Amino acid sequence: MTQQFNISGMTCEACEYKIQHVFSQIPSVKSVVAKFSDNSVVIETEEKLSNDKIIETLKPHTKYAFVTNPIVNEVITENKSWTSQYYPLLLITGMISLVSFLTSFHAGIYAMEHFQLKMFLHNFMTGFFLVFSFFKLLDVKAFAESFQMYDLLAAKVPFYGKVYPFIELALGLLCLVHFQPQLVYWADIIIMAFGALGVIQSVVDKRKIRCACLGTVFNLPMSTVTIIENSLMVLIGIILLNL
Repeated sequence: MTQQFNISGMTCEACEYKIQHVFSQIPSVKSVVAKFSDNSVVIETEEKLSNDKIIETLKPHTKYAFVTNPIVNEVITENKSWTSQYYPLLLITGMISLVSFLTSFHAGIYAMEHFQLKMFLHNFMTGFFLVFSFFKLLDVKAFAESFQMYDLLAAKVPFYGKVYPFIELALGLLCLVHFQPQLVYWADIIIMAFGALGVIQSVVDKRKIRCACLGTVFNLPMSTVTIIENSLMVLIGIILLNL
């Protein structure tokens, strides 16, 4: 069933992610959508949550409060298709792939000769880090708070979440100028492989939280797509080291 109620204290997207994370820890909860614009929270659960349970869940988080006389009812939610949910990610990845392909011919795209796989993969890595870091840098604080909900290192060292966008930006710039590419490839493998561990754990635990790979601009759910994204970058790093 689906319940809707109001919680005061939400002031930004980071608050939305916080509330979603808090309520997603309840075993019977399947998904959570919070909106700070109207203080609404919509929860899909296996069994109805009582008012006392909602208050108890919020008790450790004093910034937020359960609004008295809330609207709690069953609502019909729209089930988005897979392509609709991940359209921004697919579009951005597709554009990076296209640009990488068009710039990977030794004799130029017009000649269409001597396609270089290494150049293509290197260009893709460059575009990936630059573009993805851009979206994270739009709101570093909100990204960090979302990132620490599933990343193993950011959960223990919050500062890592705040510097992560700058790490991606640095790797992208180093790729762009071809500075110490071997070290960049190793950094890519280590960072993305470690990041995948937290994503895998979240997916296995079926935690309904948001993926922060594109920052907080897009509302992307955590799923196997994120695992594939991280694994792909690890694979690209390994291939580049051996080409």
